[in-house]
Amino acid sequence: MSTSTRKHTALPKARILIEALPWLTRHHGRTVVIKFGGNAMVDEELKAAFAQDVVFLHHAGLKPVVVHGGGPQISAQLERHGLVSEFRAGLRVTTDEAMDVVRMVLAGQVQRELVGLLNQHGPLAVGLTGEDAHTITAVRHRPFIDGEPVDIGRVGEITRIDTGAVTALLEDGRIPVVSSIARAEDDGHVYNVNADTAAAALAAALGAETLMVLTDVEGLYEDWPHSDEVISRLTARQLEKLLPDLSSGMVPKMEGCLHAVRNGVNTARVIDGRVPHSILLEIFTDDGVGTMVVPDAPSESEGTS
Repeated sequence: MSTSTRKHTALPKARILIEALPWLTRHHGRTVVIKFGGNAMVDEELKAAFAQDVVFLHHAGLKPVVVHGGGPQISAQLERHGLVSEFRAGLRVTTDEAMDVVRMVLAGQVQRELVGLLNQHGPLAVGLTGEDAHTITAVRHRPFIDGEPVDIGRVGEITRIDTGAVTALLEDGRIPVVSSIARAEDDGHVYNVNADTAAAALAAALGAETLMVLTDVEGLYEDWPHSDEVISRLTARQLEKLLPDLSSGMVPKMEGCLHAVRNGVNTARVIDGRVPHSILLEIFTDDGVGTMVVPDAPSESEGTS
């Protein structure tokens, strides 16, 4: 290959790197909490691309924290054990027997695989659950169905976040990978907590720059199912008005985004995890692949004009 040909092929790569410079400068040293889920969790190529993205963020000077659930894997393992997956109010009914399976799958299967993928690129990732060092504490969650509180078992509502272990890992140059299991505040049990909610609570407690939630859709749609136009950006107040009309699957994701930006996180993004390297596209380019939620302007949040 001639020198001129090599320059011709190398220059576009250099331009791409230079274009990323403003974003690299803006995010350097900042914490980014990423909720890992959807197709990105079960597709081998997407899993590998996700791990590459997270390691890239780390080497680019950001501090990524990964939070994960494991819905498909839990359902499959429950079926193998002859246990029925039942959902009420959009949440998995979690008996004591089912909780043993949830704990095993999240901490022993999904987390280990993700830590392994990240550590193919160096001694970076460390796995922990919300139980470890009291990272996530919860009480039993009783959703209301038809106006009455319903017991759905070992499903937790987060009451407290202790960031000590996660912060220590970040300061040591590691990538924390957190399973969405919580310790009980009062009864000695452990609880299954929604991973979207856990990621948002952790992002707020860490004072993260951004929360990123991977989904299996392009983002928040303007008027679904009548339109597939994605809302690229909206404020907390605008999102709050939309929440009652959202599909049940999007509610915990968007409630998490709302909680995050109302508690110190600068941006929260729901991004299409079916797109390879969607995390890098969202952070380092203008061609984002989802919906960004930002805090209200001071006048808007105070209700003044």
